[in-house]
Amino acid sequence: MKAIIPAAGLGTRLRPLTYTRPKPVLPVAGAPIIVHALRTLLHAGIHEVAIIVSDATREEIAQTLELVPEARVTLINQHEQLGLGHAVLTARAWVGQNPFCVYLGDNLFEHGVSPFIERFQQDSPAAVIALVEVPDPTAFGVAQLEGERITRLVEKPKVPPSNLAVAGLYCFTPEVFDVLDGMPPSARGEYEITDAIQGLIERGRTVLGQRVCGWWKDTGRPADLLDANRLLLERITPDLQGEVADSQVTGRVVIPASARVTRSKIVGPVLLGEGVVIEDAYLGPFTSVGPGSVIRQAEVEHSVVDAEARIECLHTRLQDCLIGVRAQVRGGRTVPRTHKLILSDASTIELA
Repeated sequence: MKAIIPAAGLGTRLRPLTYTRPKPVLPVAGAPIIVHALRTLLHAGIHEVAIIVSDATREEIAQTLELVPEARVTLINQHEQLGLGHAVLTARAWVGQNPFCVYLGDNLFEHGVSPFIERFQQDSPAAVIALVEVPDPTAFGVAQLEGERITRLVEKPKVPPSNLAVAGLYCFTPEVFDVLDGMPPSARGEYEITDAIQGLIERGRTVLGQRVCGWWKDTGRPADLLDANRLLLERITPDLQGEVADSQVTGRVVIPASARVTRSKIVGPVLLGEGVVIEDAYLGPFTSVGPGSVIRQAEVEHSVVDAEARIECLHTRLQDCLIGVRAQVRGGRTVPRTHKLILSDASTIELA
């Protein structure tokens, strides 16, 4: 079985982080989002993966793939972003006559995707769709069921037929390409995968809905990235290899051999990357720090700090923060009491 990961989008809901980098390479719990996706597929026994990229995302995604050498990845360009259905259709020649799954790589499943793959292989329907109960289905594709069989699927309905949303994992036979080919665009000008699934249903094909067990997280917004980081850090195994001097480390904490912690307190779960320096600092729960970063005379918790960032001399604790690559957060000014800021478009900052 093969897999398709659509990764050509611009990630507008995660701006300003995605002005300079594609969403799939943003880090969560010490690894880019797309690396978590590839490892999930490998765990399910899928090694052949096509990643749908754009001209803007191709280079950085290609570099990130070096972190998962065991996956056999093909990059396929989607020159126009015309919806998920269009992204899937671009991989038609690569898929051939093989069954395949479509995994939205910014989605995370507590128990991975194996249960859906196994159900698809066991029952041999035209499709298996992952479903999850949500409080507001109007922002999702929504399914109506009879037993386990999906009888209707609609995209972002004003009046949802149920509270069961499509959760970012689809298993298909190649027949779905026949539906996608020549299918008209939706009212918003995109080729919706939900319309293709509805087309299978109207042809009398069996489309099964399987509910997600455990947590599911769509990392499309900044708060979701922080929550995903928290959920994944809950699962780390303590591993203290680096230098720890005059410091207190408690809970599930990972300190690689090249990292250094001096005169600091760390309360896990916390994950440090290679070459991280922590001095005279406090790191609280659910914090991940990217390689080469420095945190000195500062307090940080429930945050994601990307590679080569510097956080120094702060009098106020940082909480619920996303700090980008090579970003700098500096304090130390007392007189005059002023703030000096350089912010990119769509930035958000809270000052106390």
